Amino acid sequence: MSNVTCRTEGGIAHVRLDRPDKLNALTLPILQDLADTAHDLRKDKSLRAVVIAGEGDAFCAGLDFASVMKNPANIAKAFVPLPWRGTNLFQEACWAWRRVPVPVIAAVHGHCLGGGLQIALAADFRIATPDSRWSVLEGKWGLIPDMSGIRSISELIGIDQAKLLTMTAEVFDGSRAAELGLVTKLDNDPLAGAQRLASELAAKSPDALAAAKRLFNDSYGGSPRRTFARERFEQAFLLAARNTKTAREAAFKKADPVYGPRGR
Repeated sequence: MSNVTCRTEGGIAHVRLDRPDKLNALTLPILQDLADTAHDLRKDKSLRAVVIAGEGDAFCAGLDFASVMKNPANIAKAFVPLPWRGTNLFQEACWAWRRVPVPVIAAVHGHCLGGGLQIALAADFRIATPDSRWSVLEGKWGLIPDMSGIRSISELIGIDQAKLLTMTAEVFDGSRAAELGLVTKLDNDPLAGAQRLASELAAKSPDALAAAKRLFNDSYGGSPRRTFARERFEQAFLLAARNTKTAREAAFKKADPVYGPRGR
C-alpha cells in the first residue's frame, strides 16, 4: 500500500503523506511515490492547483534512517542522478513539484524537519500553524540538506541565514519560520487555508499561473538580460492565449474601484 495518496476534485489535487504512525517519516518508496505523483499530475491538463499535507500529527518528520539504511544498495541506486533530469531520487521527490505547472501549496502542521522541510520548500507556498516545528535537521547528523534544499532555502531567506540554519540545525516554530520567510502565511488550520488559496488560484488563468511559475523558477538568480528575454517570451504567448482573453473579459465585468475596468 502506498504511503502517498492523491485525489483530484474540481481541478485541485489533494496529495497526502500517509504514514501517520511514523509522523510521515520518509522511506525510499515514499520518495518514489512523491516523484511519481508529481510526474503524473504534470500531465493532467485539467489540473489547477495542488495541496500537499501530512496525515496525523505531523507534516513530515524527515527521513526514516532506520528504514532507509537497511539496504545500502538501494541507497546507492537512489543517489545516482538521471542524466535527463539532473536529479537523483532524493532530489526529484522535491524538485518534481517545481516542475508541476500549477501552484503547489504545502499545508504544514506538527513536525516539518529535514527532508520534510525540503518537500515543503519545493511547494510554491507554505501555510503553517504558528506552533509547527521546523529544522534543517540534517546538520544534527553531520549531513547537509541534499534533497534540493540548498537551492530552495537560499532562494527564500538569503545565503547567510540559509547557512546558519543548515550549520546549526536549529529547531524553530512556525512563527519564526514566517519571520524568516520560509512560511508564506500562518493559519491555525493550515489545510483549510491551503484549500482556500488553491480555490482562489484555480479561478485564475492557468496559462498565466504556469507562465509566472516558470518565469520565477527559471530566472531567479539569473542575469537581468535573461530574465527580460523570458518575460517577453512568456508574455507574447499569453497575449494570444484563449485563457488570457477569458480572464480579461472577466476583469472588465468586475471594475477595479481605483483603476477602473481597464486597470492592470
